[in-house]
Amino acid sequence: MSVAKDFEAPLDVIFPPGDLYSDEPPLESYLHLQQMLLLLKCIDWWWRNHNDFFAAGNLSIYYSPRQRKSEDFRGPDFFVVLNTERKPRNSWVVWEEDGKYPNLIVELLSNSTAATDKGLKKQIYQDIFRTPEYFWFDPNNLEFAGFILLGGTYQPIEPNPQGLLWSQQLSLYFGVHENKLRYFTAEGQLIPTPEEIAEQATQRTEQATQRAEQATQRAEQETQRAEQATQRADRLAAKLRELNIDPDNI
Repeated sequence: MSVAKDFEAPLDVIFPPGDLYSDEPPLESYLHLQQMLLLLKCIDWWWRNHNDFFAAGNLSIYYSPRQRKSEDFRGPDFFVVLNTERKPRNSWVVWEEDGKYPNLIVELLSNSTAATDKGLKKQIYQDIFRTPEYFWFDPNNLEFAGFILLGGTYQPIEPNPQGLLWSQQLSLYFGVHENKLRYFTAEGQLIPTPEEIAEQATQRTEQATQRAEQATQRAEQETQRAEQATQRADRLAAKLRELNIDPDNI
């Protein structure tokens, strides 16, 4: 006897409001993943005492005017939103974030994405997001460029004599260091990663230990020389006494 029952699927799927999950595909390569993580952890460390920004990578930005997840979304490889609450998010939903869009976007180019990053995405970031600054970087061939929104149009950011591009939004430079896109201070100093900070601290500790050991060795050598001088003086005094000469009266 059949127990099968008719089943009708609902015609409309209603997505819940709030923190929607990201729809972004995996990054292009290991180099792209490492570069994205590098940008994230350095800005998180540099602004570790700030609670008014959100930085993310490979995360969907939903910006549908009709507030629908199924339309109008893009996922920059890296972006920063200023003057917002610093908290974890599964995606950036514009209509849930007071209409805020990223202040800065970085796309990591590849053979399969370069045309879109330089064309369609750049147009969207310029005309819809109105993102003040847009940078791109290719981890493979090290192509690097930056743009600032002036009069509603992206204009190239001119490099300084060291080849660094200034970001007004971050008050930092971007530049290529050891084949990686890195941050630099206004004075042109490389902003280290947490690992580099730890390594520098270890090196300073090792150097301090070496200096202390060297100082100890010098002190021991001085002590030995003093002891040797005392021994020579004692032997000389003993020899003088053998000759009936009082060394204390010489």
